[in-house]
Amino acid sequence: MSIYYIDGSFVPVEEAVIPVDDLAVLRGFGVFDLVRTYNGKPFFLKEHLERLHHSAAEIGLHVPWSHNELNGIVLETLAKNNYPESNIRIVVTGGSSPDFTTPQNKPRLLVLVSPLPKLPETWYTDGVKLTTRVTDRFKPGVKSINYIPATVALEEARRKCAIEALYLDRKGYVLEGTTSNIFIFKENTLITPGRDILSGITRKVVLDVAGAHFEVQIRDISRQELLGADEVFITGTNKGVVPVVQVDDVHIGSGRPGPLTLKLTAELTRRTIPDHQS
Repeated sequence: MSIYYIDGSFVPVEEAVIPVDDLAVLRGFGVFDLVRTYNGKPFFLKEHLERLHHSAAEIGLHVPWSHNELNGIVLETLAKNNYPESNIRIVVTGGSSPDFTTPQNKPRLLVLVSPLPKLPETWYTDGVKLTTRVTDRFKPGVKSINYIPATVALEEARRKCAIEALYLDRKGYVLEGTTSNIFIFKENTLITPGRDILSGITRKVVLDVAGAHFEVQIRDISRQELLGADEVFITGTNKGVVPVVQVDDVHIGSGRPGPLTLKLTAELTRRTIPDHQS
């Protein structure tokens, strides 16, 4: 049974509640970040907390907790749970509002620890299918709790037997997935979008590792270029690196996880997971 940190108290999951007048409930006003553990230790916690503060600042959400305070609360909450590997969801809500609209600069902090879900091994051995969807988004660089566009896109993807949906802008350029960043290989060049996206923590690690092995370009990718890529993969906190073998009705490359993606995955595992345990 999980123990959560809810607005100053540690409580069992069945007692974890917030008031119904919180703007997170009424207006979807809040931000979050998601951290996973490796060997029981939070992976790049500092970077996730920095992104949490950035997301809050971008929407004018007051965060009274310092980086050190948040770090301590997260570690204490994790220690009260006993999972081999965990997801840690850190949420800052808009807080209660007497008129149900106006923030009072009294946010709530929630830290939710749960077992890390085991993703299907076939995602990594056989690759996955994605769909594409043109979507207008508000502040894509903010990790907001408002996930309505993502929920709609993912439900459509699942109906088409895909595991993720990619956002396209009105000009047909690929941006990112609902919970992932997108990369393509063209020959020995790794390419990823850099505009109107959430800067993923795993994305940053991949770019750092890839620079020693491949030419790297951060630029726009059209849907046509995506479909014609030699290899495609997505990245995310929970997912790691997932090979993509189909987008909509088009098979990518050979229709199997590509050798460059597998090489990068192995190098990422070798270089980052043993060395970054805080």
